Amino acid sequence: MATTASNKILTPKLKEAAEFHQVGDNEQAIKTYNEILSVDSTNENVLREQETALVNLGELYRDLKRPQELATLIRSSRQFMSSIAKAKTAKLIRTMIDFFSTIPDCLPLQIEVCRENIEWAINEKRIFLKQSLETRLVALYLDNKMYHQALDLIAQLLKELKRLDDKMMLVEVQLLESRACHALRNIPKSRAALTSARTSANAIYCPPLLQAALDMQSGVLHSEEKDYKTAYSYFFETFEGYSSQDDPKAVLALKYMLLCKIMLNLTEDVHAIITGKVALKYAGSEVEAMKAVANAHQNRSLQEFETALATYPNELNNDPIIRSQLASLYDTLLEQNLVRIIEPFSRVEISHVAAMVKLPTQQVETKLSQMILDKAFHGILDQGAGCLIVFDEPEEDKTYEAAIDTLKQMDKVVSSLYQKAAKLS
Repeated sequence: MATTASNKILTPKLKEAAEFHQVGDNEQAIKTYNEILSVDSTNENVLREQETALVNLGELYRDLKRPQELATLIRSSRQFMSSIAKAKTAKLIRTMIDFFSTIPDCLPLQIEVCRENIEWAINEKRIFLKQSLETRLVALYLDNKMYHQALDLIAQLLKELKRLDDKMMLVEVQLLESRACHALRNIPKSRAALTSARTSANAIYCPPLLQAALDMQSGVLHSEEKDYKTAYSYFFETFEGYSSQDDPKAVLALKYMLLCKIMLNLTEDVHAIITGKVALKYAGSEVEAMKAVANAHQNRSLQEFETALATYPNELNNDPIIRSQLASLYDTLLEQNLVRIIEPFSRVEISHVAAMVKLPTQQVETKLSQMILDKAFHGILDQGAGCLIVFDEPEEDKTYEAAIDTLKQMDKVVSSLYQKAAKLS
């Protein structure tokens, strides 16, 4: 049953709860915070104290990795939310939902809680809160790889936001649309959504973190198009934006910068960036992973490359953008190694080539077959004998080109004469 109390009673209780937390008596801290939240009051000071207690309790559940208790707390606090300002409610609920982010394996629960609060916001006719939570839900859908659900919700949100002319949230949603389309490999639509986001951002003051996110997406799309020089400049802007705000995403931007330098075959620049003053504070396994890849690329060593992938699986394989670019880099390295090995031969056993590059024979055979089709070199595979037969580079016969060029010139002359004849008649 709710009790009535003044602010004088609550303030010592807040301090008491904080002291319990500091000495490690978390259960007693939780009990004290719940006592504060159970107080029924319309006093502004009491509500402010309860808001602090709510956030502190949410942080405690987050630190203790208790997602179910956090979900229950958010659900039970709706009555309290109804008694405070609407703008403050929106910020408070989003903060509470964000507490799930650092708790492992609770993304489905976070999505469920977000949906429940959207329903509550609709029932309470809180339009701003609903749109704010739907934007957060789109981001959660992307994290959970629910791309089609994300795009459906984005389409609905864009209609509402364009009608209300809410430019700030419009930029966020258009950026999320670009990320969703990119994840589905629809690069043209992803680029179109990003262009719309940048156009909307030009009409308002764009916060540094949002600007950094826009630059990050621009860099990603340019790297997809193999324009690594432009991508690097965007990632550099992103890195500066995030590092100025002490955002943990700065290290991701730094990794992308190093990746661009590797793809541009500028491995010396990688070491210069890593030892630079700004990058030194982000030293760790993430940077070491990129350094290992740069060294492998510099030495043109497939074995070093595979060692780097095995040593740093989380740093190199978990990010789809880095994984995609490194797969392309590995392919290029493999082709270069194979061409170098088969160059002195006119006929060579596939097993010998496989032994030289230290890869399975079947994988090498498949790659050689692909290279022949791509005309990386001229030859055939004799699978019966298990050999590769390499042909000399065929001399280009320019007779056909000369004949085609002559026919083109003749066509122009005939067309010109026909037009003159038509004028005379």
